[in-house]
Amino acid sequence: MLFLQQLNVHAQNEGTSTGTKWISSQGEELSSYSPVDGKLIGSVRTTDKVGYEAVVQAAQGAFAEWRKWPAPRRGEVVRQIGEVLREKKQPLGELVSYEMGKSLQEGLGEVQEMIDICDFAVGLSRQLHGLTMHSERPGHRMYEQWHPLGIVGIISAFNFPVAVWSWNTMLAWVCGDVCIWKPSEKTPLCSIACQNIITEVFARNGVPEGVCGLVNGGRELGEWMSADARIPLVSATGSTRMGKAVGAAVGSRLGRSILELGGNNAIIISKDADLDMALIGALFGAVGTAGQRCTTTRRLIIHKDVYEQFTGKLVKAYGQLRIGNPLDQHNHVGPLIDKDAVTSYLAAIEKCKAEGGKFIVEGGALEGDGFESGCYVKPCVAEASNSFQIVQHETFAPILYLMKYDTIEEALSYQNGVPQGLSSAIMTLNLREAEQFLSAAGSDCGIANVNIGTSGAEIGGAFGGEKETGGGRESGSDAWKAYMRRQTNTINYSNSLPLAQGIKFDL
Repeated sequence: MLFLQQLNVHAQNEGTSTGTKWISSQGEELSSYSPVDGKLIGSVRTTDKVGYEAVVQAAQGAFAEWRKWPAPRRGEVVRQIGEVLREKKQPLGELVSYEMGKSLQEGLGEVQEMIDICDFAVGLSRQLHGLTMHSERPGHRMYEQWHPLGIVGIISAFNFPVAVWSWNTMLAWVCGDVCIWKPSEKTPLCSIACQNIITEVFARNGVPEGVCGLVNGGRELGEWMSADARIPLVSATGSTRMGKAVGAAVGSRLGRSILELGGNNAIIISKDADLDMALIGALFGAVGTAGQRCTTTRRLIIHKDVYEQFTGKLVKAYGQLRIGNPLDQHNHVGPLIDKDAVTSYLAAIEKCKAEGGKFIVEGGALEGDGFESGCYVKPCVAEASNSFQIVQHETFAPILYLMKYDTIEEALSYQNGVPQGLSSAIMTLNLREAEQFLSAAGSDCGIANVNIGTSGAEIGGAFGGEKETGGGRESGSDAWKAYMRRQTNTINYSNSLPLAQGIKFDL
């Protein structure tokens, strides 16, 4: 495949790197099969304990030097990475689409996110600011500054195999940190491609070996990173179950964690909504990436006065969806990541029916020509209660639950009445409803949108959620502070030593 050649990804690859050097490992072979057609793309050699130690030790050594580089100089390296990503956007987007299964447009969009965060980080490299405070003591100056933490461990998920890594890495690098990345074992070849891109830039800039480590493997690697006191910050994206394990392990050693976990996102559709606009937002939110985004729309809370009208539009739109090879840009929906995901999808449908759900768009697995991988399913829609156990649970698949409401207060109670708190939206032209939704008594999610869907966040805003979503923030705004340590400094330039709070300690 041409895109593999352009990214220097081979049939067999080492999966462990300290930056520009690949390390031979005695780990197992990890094969990557495309959910698009079931074919073997390639394999990587997983990281064993010896390889892991080599990566961590290289990172420790690199940090001692990297943190001394001026932040704008580190930003220049990131700028060059962004330029190479522009050159490699098409082949990398194709690899993301083929290995993960999302549409090519979404694969290209993911690489564009990487480019965007590079641009953001370059600007940030000249804006890592602290505050100056007035001291109560005469002849004193007080201020705060931010210093890098050290090694940042990044555990990423299959659904965004490259973008979320870049959110963390580019910010961490300009902050002066070094990184170790453990990608999902379901999309290892995307990590190889990214490491090759980084290697090219690092080599020509004399970046210390160890600034960008890569380890490939399964759960055990994540456990090593979470328990490793040499890694002060672990940023983990994945299920709530996984995040609780990471958070407990990191917390037990008083480390820091950024947790981006499950979502159970809803759109409230008001009687005052533009229904055509609401349809677009709901449809992409529910079926984009085949329902495998943490921001996927899983619930529609629809006002009773427009319920029949809107569901009619929705059913018609679902009937027009084209399911198939995501590299074919005529298709809207690609496959789930693997057959286990299909099994979970089918089980969720049965649970919904058992609890009393009524499907107005039927689901099911797809077979036959074009669906040989066994990973394709039908996006489906069910009328359900917010109290159903399956509705309270995040199923990583294109299943959309509908429910009616009467008052905005009732809608908000449904919106907030789930364990997760990532993304939310309301479709309304009623200013009072919109403001109530955004108020402290409104949505309890980390992301709350008006007249756009739950999916498709921009990198300029901090990304993350509350409750069982983990509470972490990545990407824009002041999320960079999570990758640094705060230091308060007081300088006495007087010829005496007065104490704070007026305390006297004279001899």
